[in-house]
Amino acid sequence: MTSRTGQETTMAAGLPADDRARAIIDLVRAEGYQTIEALAAQFGKTTQTIRRDVNHLCDRGMLRRKHGGVELPPEGENLAYPARQVLNFQAKRRIAELVARDVPDNATLFFGIGTTPEQCALALTDHPGLRVMTNNLNVAMALSRNPSCEITIAGGRVRNLDRDVVAAEAHGFFSRFSVDIGIYGVGAVAEDGTLLDFGPDEIEVRRNLAQHCRQRFLVLDHSKFGRDATMRGGHITEATAVFTDRPVPPAIAGQLKEAGVRLVVWSDDASATVSTTQQHNNGRG
Repeated sequence: MTSRTGQETTMAAGLPADDRARAIIDLVRAEGYQTIEALAAQFGKTTQTIRRDVNHLCDRGMLRRKHGGVELPPEGENLAYPARQVLNFQAKRRIAELVARDVPDNATLFFGIGTTPEQCALALTDHPGLRVMTNNLNVAMALSRNPSCEITIAGGRVRNLDRDVVAAEAHGFFSRFSVDIGIYGVGAVAEDGTLLDFGPDEIEVRRNLAQHCRQRFLVLDHSKFGRDATMRGGHITEATAVFTDRPVPPAIAGQLKEAGVRLVVWSDDASATVSTTQQHNNGRG
């Protein structure tokens, strides 16, 4: 385990429980297997407190117990939705802020599944006059806080933990509409720009969404580049714009620039973002 300074450990000790849970997941994702004792030392808590934390995370599918410690679930399997909600949480909120700047009032929108689209929905709760179609119940609940937002949801079997609808009944849902902007995530992006996901239903519904919107906003944090997933479906250059929290791999940036896809990257300077091109539509319908 990478050593930490005493100052960092003191700061970690003051984290609220929810923030500590996020930090534990981020640490395990970054460094791999962690013992209970190492986590207790890192966060300045007793082993009993950390054990309660990790038991809760394991029970929710966020981590997996192993030999007196914890690790991530096996590669090639997606994390449980509650784990994804806290993983890279600040990165997703930053992406959502970028997206909210680009969505005009009174827009018509598609929202796909996943935690980053959910954060985008939360960032849009003050936008008036939105009309939204989605198969993501988390998005529907977030936007239902906005009394001026009209929401249409897909029918079919709900995945209980993910709170979304991707089974066969939902495959043609988005083809019933034509909207201004589709906002969607992805399981992973391969080195050649291929989009990857964890099941055929997820790919089918995402393709259906992308085919029936005038602009396609792909939202994904830095961890999706080079991550493993099992099924191929689409390419990153099929988006109109890609929103992310850190610079993307150079090969991917080159592909996006060549295809005329707008790349929007978070900057710590709130007044600035990085964009490879000001072209808003790459001509794909």
